[in-house]
Amino acid sequence: MKGSLIKNFLIFFFVFLFIASFFSLYNSPGNSQEKIDISRLVNEINHQNVKSIEVDENKLLVVLKDGSEKITYKEPNESLSTLLNNYDVSSDNLQEVKITIKEKSSSALWLNAILPFLIPFLLIGVFIWIMMRQLQGANNRAMGFGQSSARQVNILNNKNRVTFKNVAGAKEAKEELTEVVDFLKNPQKFLAVGAKIPKGVLMLGAPGTGKTLLAKAVAGEAKVPFFHISGSEFVEMFVGVGASRVRDLFKKAKKTSPCIIFIDEIDAVGRQRGAGLGGSHDEREQTLNQILVEMDGFDTDTHVIVIAATNRPDVLDPALLRPGRFDRRVVIDMPDIKDRLEILKVHSETKPLASDVDLNTIAQRTPGFSGADLANLLNEAAILTARKNRKKIENVDLFEAIEKVVLGPERKSRLLNDKEKEITAYHEAGHALVSHFSSHSDPVHKVSIISRGHAAGYTMNIPEKDKQLHSYSEFIDNLAVLLAGFISEKLQFGEVTTGASNDLKRATKTARELTMVYGMSDALGPRTFGETEDLIFLGKQLHEQKDYSEKTAEIIDKEISRLISEAAKTAKKIITEKKDKLKIIVDSLLEKETLEKEEFAKLLEN
Repeated sequence: MKGSLIKNFLIFFFVFLFIASFFSLYNSPGNSQEKIDISRLVNEINHQNVKSIEVDENKLLVVLKDGSEKITYKEPNESLSTLLNNYDVSSDNLQEVKITIKEKSSSALWLNAILPFLIPFLLIGVFIWIMMRQLQGANNRAMGFGQSSARQVNILNNKNRVTFKNVAGAKEAKEELTEVVDFLKNPQKFLAVGAKIPKGVLMLGAPGTGKTLLAKAVAGEAKVPFFHISGSEFVEMFVGVGASRVRDLFKKAKKTSPCIIFIDEIDAVGRQRGAGLGGSHDEREQTLNQILVEMDGFDTDTHVIVIAATNRPDVLDPALLRPGRFDRRVVIDMPDIKDRLEILKVHSETKPLASDVDLNTIAQRTPGFSGADLANLLNEAAILTARKNRKKIENVDLFEAIEKVVLGPERKSRLLNDKEKEITAYHEAGHALVSHFSSHSDPVHKVSIISRGHAAGYTMNIPEKDKQLHSYSEFIDNLAVLLAGFISEKLQFGEVTTGASNDLKRATKTARELTMVYGMSDALGPRTFGETEDLIFLGKQLHEQKDYSEKTAEIIDKEISRLISEAAKTAKKIITEKKDKLKIIVDSLLEKETLEKEEFAKLLEN
């Protein structure tokens, strides 16, 4: 608002300056002639040096016989002849002077008469026009408050058009979305056999798995207009604004149909209704109701497909998920090793990689990474390369970037004293040793006593291949590995430190899940215990509802303690039997601070 006022003031000032300058130039006399007084004019006439005199009202333009021009002025109401007679100029001398009287033009008369009054009116008119324009802009903004702010992307004129070729992995999701593209390209083919065009496609997946990218790819493949908006842009503090924006969005979309509307994070407006808060005038509920009506209400003859994305399908309203609204649900899983390799290849096309870089190894070391995590990984590696003043990204940069993404940056300022360094070495060596000699544990890829994030050291276990199912034996071995650091410290120093707190927390959570969620306890049998209630309008867990007795709760506590106790015994047995190998690992860590997979395996073999 302040900038607009300054801009209008400057416009008004320059207009005033222009008009004033024009008026000044028009009224200012020319400066090419020399000014003389009447007495000199009379003297020149008497000496017969004057060739002609031009009378322009009270201005006299005198041309001498030598060609020079002079200018003088007389009284406005006095004629030239009367003036010269008063100065006793002889008639003989006047006869040799050519005297002409210049008639005033009609335009000059008009300007002289009207311009002094016109300029103030012009200035006032310009000022009123600026103020009206300002008020009109504010009125337009007020009237446009209920209009949709969705951005339309013209796919045909977009140089960076995204297609399915630009999306690595997610093969099943792309196959499902290919049918949507066919609907948009050839709707008559489906309508001829009685098939209805799907109204909506709901993409479900964890953050960073590529939901928005796939929506762009659908629009790019179908070559149709693409509207994109976030679910939070519908909701305002004023009731009815969100519903108005939904109506305006679908009105625009119907004019350009067939087209795609992409609503990102639809859970912002699509949460379950009837939470009991907000009364009957809940803005979010009214917005959701309008979306439901637009997608499958009274008017169903539209060729607009709505693609929505969310990572919280559990909180969506059932009416939004029924057939006729979101007919298709596309689940986008975390990428497996093959998908991760393809994603790494796509994101590395613009980055110079050294000849020895093996992206397959990087894909193996990044289980659980989403597409966004892998893109961030390569970006971090590029930043590390630039920081080291190198031109190409090497393996060491990629490995360091993995650790930075997972654990955080190295805390070089956090220096451990010799005692703390030794404790950390025994702690991490215990993890690595028990992991190596456990048959169902993931292989050790790296052991380090360099601080990263909140950890004084870390042991990196990476599975050889992606797993979807986990067995009881794996959980038991993982419990032993988690408690190995605690046991190693206790056996070596006779007491434990606070460094094992996170390991104990994770071990307790795993034992509780084994008992209460996965049904892997012989004492309790194959059933689950406890149900959680969520605050739908907040998206948070309210409390855990106990569907078991106090006696069962006591058995659960005993089972959790038993699992942890047995895992501790297993870890203690391995560390005691392999104490010499533990010492070898500790000595190497104290010397080198970091052990890679090959070096660690070689130590244990020797």
